[in-house]
Amino acid sequence: MPRLFAGLVDDAAVFPPGNASLPDAVAAHREHRAAWYADLVGPLLVPASALPHLPALLGPDERIEVGVIGDVPIDRLPDLLAAVDPRVRPRQIEAAVAKRGEDPSPGLTALLDLHAAALRGGAPAPELYAEVPLTWGLLAALDRIAEARAAGIPVAAKFRTGGLAAELFPSPAELAAVIRACRDRALPFKLTAGLHHALRHTDPETGFTHHGFVNVLVATAAATEGAEVAEIAELLASGDPLRMVEPARVRREQDRALWRGFGSCSIDEPLTDLAQLGLINHGESK
Repeated sequence: MPRLFAGLVDDAAVFPPGNASLPDAVAAHREHRAAWYADLVGPLLVPASALPHLPALLGPDERIEVGVIGDVPIDRLPDLLAAVDPRVRPRQIEAAVAKRGEDPSPGLTALLDLHAAALRGGAPAPELYAEVPLTWGLLAALDRIAEARAAGIPVAAKFRTGGLAAELFPSPAELAAVIRACRDRALPFKLTAGLHHALRHTDPETGFTHHGFVNVLVATAAATEGAEVAEIAELLASGDPLRMVEPARVRREQDRALWRGFGSCSIDEPLTDLAQLGLINHGESK
């Protein structure tokens, strides 16, 4: 798998719109981990409330890496994590620190406290992802996340790029401004929801226009090379495969800058898109 795409897609099979059962998701994740494209796939994303149910789905010597999605209050996460079976390794913890219009500061404080709790428990400290709404308080929250990261806490930002309502899809200009804000702070980030396909497109069923993950790859690379908001937004807004493929192709053996990747309920969709665009092929990846 080209380095540019390594770990790009976290396995979010249990989340909408896929909504796989946990047993089915674990079984499918096991197959992804054994497949030729395994390096594309990040950890299995599971709700925090599902952690106690994972051990029964594993073989006696089987191990699994998971990303824990905070579907419970953040202050309940330490107890859930402390009780995790040793065969389950929480690689990252992702939690929304505020709802739209709320002050993200209290939730961010609670999330950062998880780092200290992990150290007290003697467990390896997982990466923290603070999901910050693209509304009031965003820049102050990014400043604080960047400061915490500089102080040695493994924390990054997370932003929502889709969902069940139109307002959950940021415009190219909004997303470009966020990417630049992260660039200016040397702050890694993750995206969630809506990134089902490589290129920007409109879903014929919902009418929502989705960002493309190759657009985000190219736009983020341009941002790290000095592009400003207008140019970043132009790249995010493009649906032209010719304009997107070549910049991605020439960077295939580079590590992704800043963007950690995204969760998808389907691994097949992004894999198929990358293959159809000629950005990966099975023969190269053996």
